[in-house]
Amino acid sequence: MSTDLSPKKIAEEVQRRRTFAIISHPDAGKTTMTEKLLLYGGAIHLAGSVKSRRAAKHAVSDWMEMEQQRGISITSSVLQFPYGDYAINLLDTPGHADFSEDTYRTLAAADSAVMLMDVAKGVEPQTIKLFKVCAMRKLPIFTFVNKMDRYGRPPLELMEEIEDILGIRSCPINWPIGDGKEFKGVYDRLNEKIIVFDSQGSHGESIVEEVTVDLHDPRAEQLLGTDRYLKLLDDIELLDIAGDPFDLERVRAGELTPMFFGSAMTNFGVGPFLKAFVEMAPSPAEAKDRAAVNPTRPEFSGFVFKIQANMNPAHRDRLAFMRITSGVFEKDMQATIKRDNRQVKLAYPQTFMASDREVAGRAFAGDIIGLYDPGNYRIGDTLFTGEPVEETEIPRFSPEHFAVVEIKEALKRKQLTKGLDQLSEEGTIQVFRQPHLGDLDAVVGAVGILQFEVLQHRLENEYKVKVNLRQLNFKHARWVDGEPFDEAAFNRQDYTKVLHDRDDLPIVLFRNDWALNYCSQQNPKLRFLPNPPGTPGLEELHGSTV
Repeated sequence: MSTDLSPKKIAEEVQRRRTFAIISHPDAGKTTMTEKLLLYGGAIHLAGSVKSRRAAKHAVSDWMEMEQQRGISITSSVLQFPYGDYAINLLDTPGHADFSEDTYRTLAAADSAVMLMDVAKGVEPQTIKLFKVCAMRKLPIFTFVNKMDRYGRPPLELMEEIEDILGIRSCPINWPIGDGKEFKGVYDRLNEKIIVFDSQGSHGESIVEEVTVDLHDPRAEQLLGTDRYLKLLDDIELLDIAGDPFDLERVRAGELTPMFFGSAMTNFGVGPFLKAFVEMAPSPAEAKDRAAVNPTRPEFSGFVFKIQANMNPAHRDRLAFMRITSGVFEKDMQATIKRDNRQVKLAYPQTFMASDREVAGRAFAGDIIGLYDPGNYRIGDTLFTGEPVEETEIPRFSPEHFAVVEIKEALKRKQLTKGLDQLSEEGTIQVFRQPHLGDLDAVVGAVGILQFEVLQHRLENEYKVKVNLRQLNFKHARWVDGEPFDEAAFNRQDYTKVLHDRDDLPIVLFRNDWALNYCSQQNPKLRFLPNPPGTPGLEELHGSTV
């Protein structure tokens, strides 16, 4: 499709983009941090705390009823807003470990990641898993040590833990001045300036006032107090001797993590972090070595990393979230789906502020848009114009929990089938059919047990179907590759069960590790794969056995 934009203008637009995700262990303050970035970006004018029971509003990024009730993020939201000369695409990922699969898929659409860390807890298990995914993709990682308004561990100890556990060196860009109730501000090491925050703010609802002075300004000691000022000088000297120097090339290569300190709850440190982050984080063009497609390619391309049904329950709509990887997207353009070489019209494109949407007329590499999906798309689909492009690999996980879906009202089986099909296409759960039973007693699989609770909630609220989930005592699901495969033989054993996936490929459930290993030894010509043959996965990161 032709465009009236010059290659130079397209390159300038791509250079303005910053597309990143926030990763953290649950309860590190990720949703609060997300909202405060929107506040400082000017996208909202008053922040609501998800922790406050008296809050007049829920967090902007948590639109699903269940998320609002529990104060946790279950789905991945896309938040887009301008900040200065930059166009920001912020991917707010699920914080709960049971939804890590959605987080992994979302990271495939990011050019960098912000690792949020609780000052009292340091590096936590879920953070380790997500960091490994980022490291595999060589994503630049920016560390924000949160909750400095509470007493926690010494910053030098956290730096050492990051290196020992995650294997990456850190470079503090700013340094905390005090902690807990005495957390007064940060020292900007690159510009040698002290930034003191106004503690008389509006409980984090609005941007805090800052007082900035040079380190050696006579007012600095008066502003901080002699003891705090002298301690800061000692800390600076120690960092200059012992710490790694700032090196943007190492940051962009994922070998060095810039480190920031602050409190998302009080807004202390959020402004200095956002300002430094957009300058250091790569644009899509600067992250092109990690991309399947060169962002400067003139023809359009993109890939679907998420599908979400019923974002607007009144319209029962379904959207495919697409990361643009090259060229210019324009409303109603024609593109080819690489999976089946089918041409589609990219209709009703949307941009997002959580559940709020606007029609997208034009977008560039790095942007995330939503496409109306009547059933055309699957997670992982690559779309393009012009010459075919390489596909972007989207990880897929083998489920570890299984349950038979038992409907309470047989007359609503049609709604159940529709709900299961749509929710499986979203990646919420995986649906398997039992041979010779068709749609009767479908089996659902999930990576995390909480996904079953979400499944029941959404079936009842969005599709008006009540179900019981009878859990099965199986631990592993493996796709079968090779011949001969005797389905009946595997179904006769009490430690295995054969099902079929949405593409009618056979999949075997194994009761435990022994069953998987025994069947592998007894069937040397068969391979039992954690993902469908020919598709990528990240089982080693999730902790499953082969």
